[in-house]
Amino acid sequence: MAELFIGLISGTSMDGIDAIVCDFQTLPPATYAARTVPFDARLSAELDRIRQDPDHYPASALARLDARLGDAFADAVVGLLDDCGLQARQVRAIGSHGQTVLHRPDEQPPFTLQIGDPHRIAAGTGIRTVADFRRADLAAGGQGAPLAPLLHQALLASPDENRVVVNLGGIANVTILPAGGGVTGFDTGPANCFLDLWYRRHHPDRFDRGGAWAASGRADPDWLEELRRDEYFSRPPPKSTGIEYFSPGWLDQRLPDWSARRPADVQASLLELSAASVADAIRRLPADHAPDRLIVCGGGIHNATLLRRMAERLDGLPVVASSEFGLDPDQAEALLMAWLARERIAGRAVHTSPITGARTPVLAGTVFEPPRA
Repeated sequence: MAELFIGLISGTSMDGIDAIVCDFQTLPPATYAARTVPFDARLSAELDRIRQDPDHYPASALARLDARLGDAFADAVVGLLDDCGLQARQVRAIGSHGQTVLHRPDEQPPFTLQIGDPHRIAAGTGIRTVADFRRADLAAGGQGAPLAPLLHQALLASPDENRVVVNLGGIANVTILPAGGGVTGFDTGPANCFLDLWYRRHHPDRFDRGGAWAASGRADPDWLEELRRDEYFSRPPPKSTGIEYFSPGWLDQRLPDWSARRPADVQASLLELSAASVADAIRRLPADHAPDRLIVCGGGIHNATLLRRMAERLDGLPVVASSEFGLDPDQAEALLMAWLARERIAGRAVHTSPITGARTPVLAGTVFEPPRA
């Protein structure tokens, strides 16, 4: 009998909703359908506005955006079900990460905020919805993120070799999977967020396809070294971050005086920052955790220049896509949300302590029931 769950996420690129419906009868789970639904122009513009200055974004606008995103997530589910001919009653639950607009685990008190009203998702789809996955971990003294290592451990761990999984979203995170068992992981810093931001300031489309523009420039070693001195990169784990830290303001404050004349060199330097911060984090691992291979997932899998520079900085360490192990790189984060919903509905606590530093295992997520007639 099928065990169907839906996963929803809008990541740090803030450009749309990734949605997946999958069957957990087997591991890796079978995918019934997956889709990415771009945000409409007005919603995208509003998300760009909150990204620029979340501390001064009006509360009324935030509440309105929360409701609009909830409806957008619900519409994505309805379209997804139409794609594969399923009925809402066949789905056990939806796991929705929502859209992160603030994540500050090191402030006092620590806090995180994901929007996309789960009540509206449940009402708009008729399906039980699980959301708010980070705050229980924060309350238990953890960082609240990353959560991807939990899924990586379930699907990608091997008893025969040390593996490191790199998730290249807007922010990069690594998962360390020793052959002897166990898991750790943390955010290393920017992956695509600055590459996308700088590219969009100079081109009409949203992404540097394959890293071609970055490859046309030359990284500036002095500026790159200045960027790498940010204290986040040398901070020991557990640690997590987001685009409200590595923000447009962070970049603008550090742009060199030659940036307007040499925009491709800025892009090349930002790509080198992403590659270097991942490689540096991996090189700092204890010798007995040194990886035999690197497994990559997330949108950055399509940036051939970034993958090449990561591999070169790691002395030719084998770099493979997670698809070789049955995990679609573009669907990994949406699948994580479906997996977390499954764990929450089953009442199973997740053991985030070695990843986030939480004091105890936690029930990750809150359950929102659809209205009853």
